[in-house]
Amino acid sequence: MLDMRPVGYVIGLLLAAFGATMLLPMLADLIAGNEHWNVFFISAIVTGFTGAMVALACSNAVGEGLTIRQTFVFTTGVWVVLPVFAAIPFVIGETGASFTDAFFEAMSGLTTTGATVFSGLDDMPEGLLLWRGLIQWFGGIGIIVVAMVFLPELKVGGMQFFRSEGFDTFGKILPRAGQIAGQISVIYFLLTALCAMVYIGLEMSPFDAVTHAMTTLATGGFANYDASFGAFAPGAEYASAIFMMLAALPFVRYVQLVAGTLNAPLRDRQVRGFLLTIAVAVAIMTLWQVIDNDRAVEPALRKSLFNIVSIITGTGYASEDYMLWGGLPVTMFFFIGLIGGCAGSTACSVKIFRYQILFGAILTQLKALHSPRGTFPLRYDGRIVDDDVLSSVMTFFVMFTASLGCISAALALTGLDFITSVSGAGAALANIGPGLGDIIGPAGNFAPLNGTAKWILSLAMLVGRLELIVVFALFTANFWRR
Repeated sequence: MLDMRPVGYVIGLLLAAFGATMLLPMLADLIAGNEHWNVFFISAIVTGFTGAMVALACSNAVGEGLTIRQTFVFTTGVWVVLPVFAAIPFVIGETGASFTDAFFEAMSGLTTTGATVFSGLDDMPEGLLLWRGLIQWFGGIGIIVVAMVFLPELKVGGMQFFRSEGFDTFGKILPRAGQIAGQISVIYFLLTALCAMVYIGLEMSPFDAVTHAMTTLATGGFANYDASFGAFAPGAEYASAIFMMLAALPFVRYVQLVAGTLNAPLRDRQVRGFLLTIAVAVAIMTLWQVIDNDRAVEPALRKSLFNIVSIITGTGYASEDYMLWGGLPVTMFFFIGLIGGCAGSTACSVKIFRYQILFGAILTQLKALHSPRGTFPLRYDGRIVDDDVLSSVMTFFVMFTASLGCISAALALTGLDFITSVSGAGAALANIGPGLGDIIGPAGNFAPLNGTAKWILSLAMLVGRLELIVVFALFTANFWRR
């Protein structure tokens, strides 16, 4: 039988720390003079006490490292337990949300999806706005650590290809995983601080700058206003696009950059592919707006850059309703959302490297058919791709496609129309945020959906954020028989 004590101990400690962070929005409410501060005080006590009790009950397992099976349970357990407690301020706070809506919002935040059920954000208490930003910021750094430390060991979706990324890359020996996680956290914090300062320089209030910097670097997309980035000056769109792209690059490259390997990011094939994809998409979208929508070049370029980067990174900000741009843009937005950023970043969705390996495998197969006696090993970034990596990538694509179809069908069975069902499934599974259509498009939100649909989407967000296989493995009989 699987020993759950080590898992419970670590989750309990994380939960206690999570409760302590609720004191920050409490202070924000106190400073703003809101009586809403007591909501976070109560939430902090409940969360911190529960976490401490769980950790204490499992403390006799201290020193016993996590096995592979325990790591699967731990990784999923964290993203299930934390949203339950992150939802408390939404339930007892000013929003008065049902537990279904509160859990949906919390899951969306911690998975950095950015889909929201709340409107009237302009009048929401500062504490709740800061809490929405904080849970996305925590989710962002959490998924980087999971992608760097856990997923390669679990051999999920081809991530084992990056197992040595933190140890010996580009000829430089770097610290081991724990130290790298610490360095990445520092870089993540510094980029967030830099983003906030730039936002302040672009005439955002300090509060707006800090909260939006957190959701930008997390590629989460929660905003403080119903108009999202449409509430800010044009310069903020350019700045946000730059920082969203920076957040979607592999953070280990920043560690290498700091260590002295100045060309580390550009030597990464997935970085080059990611930037090229954005450049092509922006060029097409800008031309479309100039020619078809008769728009001036600068606004067309700015709106195209901001919204494309927002969708491809899975951030989900919007500066206007791009559903009005025409058929081609709407179709492009759906498909670029299924591309995603780089592995080891805060970005969501399939990830660039998997498409590159997929296309490389197709090309290798075509070469083999043309020259049957030749030997054509599949290479990626100068390294041979092992069969288990290729198999994991192909399995991921199959499972992603099958999951997208099943979730779409399940949403349709709740009474949603075709566009809402398919785009909602894609937005949740790829952790993009807004979907398409009048209901959940960039001008709407997920509040009108029924409770069943929201629970289906919450599960989809969890599955997508943890690269599918981590969660699905828990539902196999063989996993629990070992």
